[in-house]
Amino acid sequence: MQAILHLHQADSVHVESVPVHEEFRWKGGVAVLDLKNHPKAKRVYAWSHRDVKRGQDERFVAALEIPPVDSPQTAVKVAIAAEAKGKE
Repeated sequence: MQAILHLHQADSVHVESVPVHEEFRWKGGVAVLDLKNHPKAKRVYAWSHRDVKRGQDERFVAALEIPPVDSPQTAVKVAIAAEAKGKE
């Protein structure tokens, strides 16, 4: 939850963790968190993974529930697509 505060300047409350499998690209748990006092979103999806390409042992990802992101699964898909395009 500290990562969410740092990345999105909002407090959060853990709701659940959901297993997600994005075929050939990523598999793991995604934390679903409700946001408090965020101007654009009421929920965020967060996870971490090893990022060997960038030389990082662990990378934190937090995707706000803003269209097209509407579930843990779409959060992972959008993050993978953004990474493939070179966006953070």
